[in-house]
Amino acid sequence: MDDSPPSLGDKIEQLKGPIFIFGASGFKGANLLQTILKYRSDCYGISHETKVAWRLKLLNPHPENIVYCDILFKDAVKQIFEEYKPQTVFNLVAYGAYLPQEVSNNIYDTNIIGALNILEACGHIHAYVHAGNSLEYGLNSEAPEEAAELVPNSHYSVAKISADYLLKYYAKIRHLPCVNLRLYSAYGPWKDPDRLVPSLLENAKQGKLPFLNYPDFKRDFIYIADCVTAFVNAAYYMNPALYGESINIGTGKMTTIRELVEKVMEIFHLNIRPEWSATIEQKWEIKTQFSNNQKAKKLIRWEPETSLEEGLRETSKWQDEQNYEWVVLPAFRQPQKINKISCVIACYKDGQAIPIMYERLKKVFAELKIPYEIIFVNDSSPDNTEEVIHSICAKDPAVIGVTHSRNFGSQSAFISGMEISTGEGVVLMDGDLQDPPELIPQFYAKWMEGNDVVYGNRTKREASQIMNLSYKLFYKIFSRMAYIRIPRDAGDFSLMDRKVVNELIKLPEKEQFLRGLRAWVGFRQVGVDYVRPERMFGTTTNSLRKNIWWAKKAIFSFSFAPLETISYMGFILTCISFLAIVVQIVLKILHPDIPHGIATVIVLILFFGGIQLLAISVLGEYLSKVFEETKGRPKFIRKSIIYRGKKLDTPAEIKNLLNSIK
Repeated sequence: MDDSPPSLGDKIEQLKGPIFIFGASGFKGANLLQTILKYRSDCYGISHETKVAWRLKLLNPHPENIVYCDILFKDAVKQIFEEYKPQTVFNLVAYGAYLPQEVSNNIYDTNIIGALNILEACGHIHAYVHAGNSLEYGLNSEAPEEAAELVPNSHYSVAKISADYLLKYYAKIRHLPCVNLRLYSAYGPWKDPDRLVPSLLENAKQGKLPFLNYPDFKRDFIYIADCVTAFVNAAYYMNPALYGESINIGTGKMTTIRELVEKVMEIFHLNIRPEWSATIEQKWEIKTQFSNNQKAKKLIRWEPETSLEEGLRETSKWQDEQNYEWVVLPAFRQPQKINKISCVIACYKDGQAIPIMYERLKKVFAELKIPYEIIFVNDSSPDNTEEVIHSICAKDPAVIGVTHSRNFGSQSAFISGMEISTGEGVVLMDGDLQDPPELIPQFYAKWMEGNDVVYGNRTKREASQIMNLSYKLFYKIFSRMAYIRIPRDAGDFSLMDRKVVNELIKLPEKEQFLRGLRAWVGFRQVGVDYVRPERMFGTTTNSLRKNIWWAKKAIFSFSFAPLETISYMGFILTCISFLAIVVQIVLKILHPDIPHGIATVIVLILFFGGIQLLAISVLGEYLSKVFEETKGRPKFIRKSIIYRGKKLDTPAEIKNLLNSIK
């Protein structure tokens, strides 16, 4: 009978699945994800930056193993739990441990609210393992036992302590199987290249040393593989005695920064003298920090197996295998942009359609696994549109609600939403579901190919033959009259890159025909064919009069053909008149007895009078546009905005929000 403990692989295979790893794009999360995926496929890395995470890009796991989720959005967390039903959850999300991460609100939101949202969604799971930090001890940092007093010395320390107490509440009162692991100074593969150990090793390979300070600071350096084992053990050995416990994960050995540097110099046979800077110590810096790991040995049967020298050699070996200088460093320094999508929806009499639109959009973005925001612009709709939007905003911070003071039209509604949008790509849609959300993945694919504008090309409308013929006839005439190339049968439904959106927002004109302006600004554009369905609820708001108004708006905004036609007609009629005078004189000479016809005179008067009125009306249309532009009135007035669940309805609040977005 073999009494030896199970191997790491055996433990991983026996964990209850599926498995969630929150913070999979981070240093510890990436290592844990990589290790578990070696043994099983039902492990999902959860990240809010799937497109920008350099580690995930280089790890290149199967796309189905990466799930997008922003843990600050409670409904988003709940949704992925309902979809995947995980049984083992690792939460390695953290913000605030590094100097650039100093926004206090973000520190508390990520480490406390984010953890709360995950814990609330857990329900009946087998194990929840939380990545704590040795900084929870703050000033009480010299080999403290887990029950020692916590003396915070930074916002991050306070936030991690709060998360620790949050876990204790869920464990002791709500009986959730959870444990907090307080990790010390972890190093190894996938560590940020600008951190001490990776930088030290990479410079040493080149026969030099990096910028150095704090030589006498003492740290407890622990190799990341040992940390991964601690996470797995905590989940594998989960039992009621572990619920709510905090456990130190460190070697229990002190190593000064000077000793670390000397060890690296010994490994690489460097015969140079380190130069230490006289950097002023930060008030939150802790001089001595090392662990007491006896509790870990007892409760989760864990103790470190990797010596400092061995860990440094393994890290160096990994850097060589990854072609560190040419692959890892560029990926770290030049991450891809986050392809967040903002969906701007113009709403008027769409109260019934909006909830359906919202659910369909959420499903589309979940399948694309990209960050998103949905902006409903209520253009002073007389139905319950405002209340419906408010109810959705109350449960989903990714939804923004805008209400206008009166009806300014769909074009103004789109501009209003575009000004608030923060995505790298912006989708424009009508709120009546005639623009199908399911087409967005095709838009997105074309956008990712390098196109700046992807518009929906309506090959057919689910409408009467007369309406279809009328629309096609208008677009055919308009495309011939316009002084720029405007795609036929293309409405406002489109996905535009941020640079295109910024140019459209900057345009000063008040009378806007967006599909024309979209073509006017240029950039690389492509169409995607689709069949435009009928309106799902109610009747169309585009009457015959409204359609004529739209046609006039398009023609007089992007064509000088009416003016040119008047010029040609004037020239032709002048020539005809001159010829008529000549003919009249000749006939008078040759046939002086020809009787005069009053009917001819009346017809000519009516004809030329009609021509004159037509010319004046065409000129009036252009003059009215000039007059409208000179007034300088705003394109719209926002009555209120609901942003991240909070209603802003004073001019100062709305102005501050817009300034913060800009």
